[in-house]
Amino acid sequence: MADVAKRAGVSTMTVSRALRSGTAISQETRKKIVAAADDLGYVIDATASGFASGKTGFVAMTIPSIDNANFADTVRGVTDGLREYNLQLLLGYTNYDIAEEERLIEGMLGHRPDAVIVTGGAHTDRCRHLLSSYGAPIVETWDLPAKPLQHVVGFSNNEAGRLMADHLYDQGYRRIAFIGGDVKRDTRGADRRRGFEARLVELGLDNDRIISATQPPTMMHEAAQAFDALIDRWPDTDAVMCVSDLAAFGALSAAYKHGFDVPKNIAIAGFGAYDVSAFASPEITTIDVKAAAIGRQAAMLIRESLGSSIEDQTRQIRQTAVDIVIRASTAKPREN
Repeated sequence: MADVAKRAGVSTMTVSRALRSGTAISQETRKKIVAAADDLGYVIDATASGFASGKTGFVAMTIPSIDNANFADTVRGVTDGLREYNLQLLLGYTNYDIAEEERLIEGMLGHRPDAVIVTGGAHTDRCRHLLSSYGAPIVETWDLPAKPLQHVVGFSNNEAGRLMADHLYDQGYRRIAFIGGDVKRDTRGADRRRGFEARLVELGLDNDRIISATQPPTMMHEAAQAFDALIDRWPDTDAVMCVSDLAAFGALSAAYKHGFDVPKNIAIAGFGAYDVSAFASPEITTIDVKAAAIGRQAAMLIRESLGSSIEDQTRQIRQTAVDIVIRASTAKPREN
């Protein structure tokens, strides 16, 4: 900072003020100082600033997958919502493993983030304790946990599964299956499956046509193999819900290899409203959870919460919209 001040011909205090937003300083002086800082490659020491203000200027966030379009949309929504408040995002990838989430959270909390966003409501006991004791805003997303840590922005995955079961039933399908991943790791996918199974029973249908593909996330080739196994065991299956649109696309490809006409011979539905579902042939029926909106709502909760102490905050549970997007892959029921 002294080097920048010397080059710009000002005091170090003036440099400090110029490189922070919201300070009263002339534009001409600010431009001169910024130019000097750029020439020297100087970046203000955020750690020292954090000691002085008690704020670090970043929000920690964990997501299960870095190659999932839904979670990418949520991250984008959070980033967009925090940008105007000069808050940065520190991202951790759990690979659907709550033990890994615990490790990441412990490391992140050591850097004193101003707030924490986690995906889902399933955590280890120690992770719950770490987050509950931290003393900063905590937001759980993509779920409606029975025992929230603090704030929640999410939806019922169970209800999403029930919604798709109702749609397939209403279209006339009766021999309905589900393709998903490991229910122990993908707790949200497991909730969708449970809701789907429960609704089939309520509708008077069998709910035993369940194929677990592999460890989450279920990829296209794994879902294709699961579809092969499904048809081998239950060749009369007339509809299947997949845990995600990627899995649904894999199942669709496998259906073609079997010589099926979709949806005449078998209907295929997914979850997540990925781009791939809109450009498949036929287009794949899916459930849109408004992933980016979840991120924006989480960012909004953090902005609101940072303005008050934890003791003064009221727990916010914000349930987001879930819509079924009906497309050609399920729209024409077969004759029974």
